[in-house]
Amino acid sequence: MVKLRLKRCGRKQQAVYRIVAIDVRSRREGRDLRKVGFYDPIKNQTCLNVPAILYFLEKGAQPTRTVYDILRKAELFKEKERILSELKN
Repeated sequence: MVKLRLKRCGRKQQAVYRIVAIDVRSRREGRDLRKVGFYDPIKNQTCLNVPAILYFLEKGAQPTRTVYDILRKAELFKEKERILSELKN
């Protein structure tokens, strides 16, 4: 099973996180399948690769609670619904 979760980067006391698609059995700093975003909690910045995230979500990847909150704040799920409604029409 694949999850979308945070991978810690940066220095001591200045953590930044990559949002990655990773196998559930891997550890936090383990080998990821693909980097799909970036999150800096200190500057409150987020950079997302929306097509890659949508691809993994369609394939059944489960976001962790924190990643889900980040995606919800970026209104990714509204965009996903809009894209799906356009495809139906």
